[in-house]
Amino acid sequence: MSIFVRAFAWLLAAAVTLATLGPPGLRPHSDLGQDGEHALAFILVGLAFGLAYRQRRLAVAAASVVLIGLLELMQFWAPGRHARLEDFLVDAGTACIGFALAAVADWVMTRFRENSALTG
Repeated sequence: MSIFVRAFAWLLAAAVTLATLGPPGLRPHSDLGQDGEHALAFILVGLAFGLAYRQRRLAVAAASVVLIGLLELMQFWAPGRHARLEDFLVDAGTACIGFALAAVADWVMTRFRENSALTG
């Protein structure tokens, strides 16, 4: 199962990278607005990587924030793209929320397993 979650996390990261650095016309658009789209994308990235790398969640979260910053800076060299501090803050913040949600999901599942082992 872990290999599938890791593969999904990396595919999601590749898709977000393509959407971030690719031509603006190829980026998907929704009714969420720019901040909403960024928040949704990066909360999913944080959640996926948080579930994929449970044992090193804090280190992976820290590396993610650094890489999100680099991704934002790389937009200076991508035609038609622009780097903004607001985008970095939304992206990094929501990725961290995704990591926190992964930790909560792990905690809930652990408690559920413990309780079902006691009653079963």
